[in-house]
Amino acid sequence: MAQIETLEMLIDGAWCAASDGVSFDCMDPSTGEVWATIPEATAVDVNRAVDAAEAALEGPWGAMTATQRGKHLARLADLLAAHSEEIGRIETRDTGKMFKETAWQATYIAEYLHFFAGAADKINGDTLPIDKPDMFVFTDREPLGVIAAVIPWNSQMFLMATKLGPALAAGNTMVMKASEHASAPLLVFGKLVAQAGIPPGVVNIITGHGPVCGRELTRHAKVARVAFTGGFSAAAQVIINSAENFAEVSLELGGKSPFIVFDDANIESAVNGAVAGIFSASGQSCVAGSRLYLHEDIADDFLERMVAIAKALVIGDPQAEETEMGPLCTTGQIAHIETQVAIAEQEGGRILCGGKRIPGPGLFFEPTIIECPRQDMTIVDTELFGPILAVQRFTNEAEAIELANDTKHGLAAGLFTRDGARQIRMAKKLKSGMVWVNTYRMISPIAEFGGVKTSGHGREAGLQAMYDYTRAKTIWINLSDESIANPFQPR
Repeated sequence: MAQIETLEMLIDGAWCAASDGVSFDCMDPSTGEVWATIPEATAVDVNRAVDAAEAALEGPWGAMTATQRGKHLARLADLLAAHSEEIGRIETRDTGKMFKETAWQATYIAEYLHFFAGAADKINGDTLPIDKPDMFVFTDREPLGVIAAVIPWNSQMFLMATKLGPALAAGNTMVMKASEHASAPLLVFGKLVAQAGIPPGVVNIITGHGPVCGRELTRHAKVARVAFTGGFSAAAQVIINSAENFAEVSLELGGKSPFIVFDDANIESAVNGAVAGIFSASGQSCVAGSRLYLHEDIADDFLERMVAIAKALVIGDPQAEETEMGPLCTTGQIAHIETQVAIAEQEGGRILCGGKRIPGPGLFFEPTIIECPRQDMTIVDTELFGPILAVQRFTNEAEAIELANDTKHGLAAGLFTRDGARQIRMAKKLKSGMVWVNTYRMISPIAEFGGVKTSGHGREAGLQAMYDYTRAKTIWINLSDESIANPFQPR
């Protein structure tokens, strides 16, 4: 058996174990073997991290100019790109995501930090044409303070960068809680912070489970904003916790994204997009295109092509170059998926391919396509976070919109059609935070990312994110040399 590594948290620039010495195991989902232990942060540890962030805010980080902060963030971006292979290897070992994806993602996500580094000194207030004589009034933008960021396991570098980038560029400090399911990549990233010249306490990374670590962090009196990505039930608890500190809250939650294909679409492109939308990252993506709606005239041909691709996917070691789909991350996901596939069959779903766990070590599940005769089937609006696709047919545009919007989720949507007018009509009518037309799963630091309905609120990335991590202060200056009148004497 390989030696088990002992990882530590980053608090106030120092690496440390939990204050009571308790830890938990990290499992490699491709083998089922424990490979590392992670500290189980206590309330004492959380408090230390928040205090360190507050001290850094009042100290060297708060004293820097925006341009200086941007230069530090740019150095961190360069370091992330230079260490993308190392971070990618660790993330693949910890989560089971394909190394080809994790290494590329770490490299590209460095561009998010570069974007916000460049934007650091571009935040500005306004001069107001006030309706009072002799008054000069303007607004200044100030950092919110200590930011609590809760990062999930499935896209750690991306979801770290969309929070840390704008928060630090705007002058805040941060305590990040890594997911208990896969904490290691964020801890490895944390080693780059000091190398970038960022002062101790500006970035703190803690590890642990929600009931203690997550709860203490999101309700902490010194936390000004909670930036959360995760599941609906955990988000509901975060909202409850924020009632104790009145922190601002942004939520990026799950999805059950519709992927709509019309009869005039480029079918080859749409099939490839649908495959990427649901089987990339083994379906473990909040924007997975897990509801496929096909125009009835092209449905049979489309499904024949897609099933053939799904059956031919190479499943195995996510570190291997030839592998096309890796394992799921947790045993809980496997159990949830097996239950939901069984329910789908009971409700009349027809499994076109897959549907079973792959025997042997590791958490592998077959790429699965299920044709669903009814919209009210459980699987149609239940996020599975795995390689499971629910398929339905439609006859016209109005029906496609009705089916796509009949969900409690609203993160993303995909649309394939060559009709330009339909592209705009559909994009306007689809109730989701993002719509991809004739493409899917595109991201950029320039473009805002977020959802509606139970997929959350608030936006990450884009220039607006910088302003979301600041508050306006209004400043009034009396330009008149005359004395202010005594309000209790008539004039």
